[in-house]
Amino acid sequence: MPMPNPHLVHIPSPGRDKPPLSRAQLAFNRLTNEIGELEQRIRHFRTVATTLQQRIYTEYEPLLREYNQLRVNLVRLFDRAYEQPDTSRPEKRKLAELIVNLASELVDDYGLDELTPILHKYAADAPSTTGQEQLISYQEPPAEERVQPKTDEGTPDAEEPQKAKSAKQQKREARKQIEERNITKAVRTLYMDLVKAFHPDREPDEAEKIRKTGIMQRVTEAYQKSDLLALLRLQLEFNRIDQQHLEKLADEQLKYYNKILQQQADELTTEFTALQHQLALSLGKPVTTASLSGLEFGLNSDVRQLKKRVKELKKEVRALMNPDVLKAWLKGYSV
Repeated sequence: MPMPNPHLVHIPSPGRDKPPLSRAQLAFNRLTNEIGELEQRIRHFRTVATTLQQRIYTEYEPLLREYNQLRVNLVRLFDRAYEQPDTSRPEKRKLAELIVNLASELVDDYGLDELTPILHKYAADAPSTTGQEQLISYQEPPAEERVQPKTDEGTPDAEEPQKAKSAKQQKREARKQIEERNITKAVRTLYMDLVKAFHPDREPDEAEKIRKTGIMQRVTEAYQKSDLLALLRLQLEFNRIDQQHLEKLADEQLKYYNKILQQQADELTTEFTALQHQLALSLGKPVTTASLSGLEFGLNSDVRQLKKRVKELKKEVRALMNPDVLKAWLKGYSV
């Protein structure tokens, strides 16, 4: 019989006449609860993130392509205006700068290589304010490459403390190895109990064999991930243990369980943070706004602003196709 809440693996609070839960038992409950909450948050985040990414493909990117195509049209419009015989030298200088600024962004940032010939055509004519800075940046290596740490090859004694481990260090390492073996054993014990109960190879009934095969897939997946909580959930779900069994676990056993659970909680926290950062980057947002509400608000704002820009640029391109309007506009543009 499945548990009512598969995420709830905890040691029940004792009655009034019984001693309170130990520190290890309290830590076990805290960690299983924390892991359950993290798993739910990750599932919810993945669901909403998928929706947001679909909106990028269906809403934002088509608008961006339309906006960039309008800017391509503007570059070509400026190119044609540059070639007109009545275009003055100051106007040509302004047009060249506008063309280079727009075309370089569209080529470099959006891969619109169709504008590369136009960009090369005007690159020499456009005013440059960054040439000297670029020259300096190519001549000088980064500071971290210029400053090399000093090494003292004449002091071999400095390496001795690293070679000779102290007795305390050796003792700590030995204790750590024992703990790691006990932790591995704790997970394997749960795994082997489930394997004995649900391995399908010797099951004569075909329907039951299929059921056990499905269970064993879940068991194996949990074991390969060293997912202690999943193994405990499976034991509870299929009545291999009950809540009373958890109550009777010795603190020494719980100590190893808690180490595994803490590691799981840390890994889930890292996974959740990575998902937040990954989604923020895909939306072009700083990781400081990596909450779902912040990212959804940001996407809504971006779509709204881009729609406005497309509308305004359409109007501007139509207006600038009139040579008189373009000349008046260039007059107010400063290089």
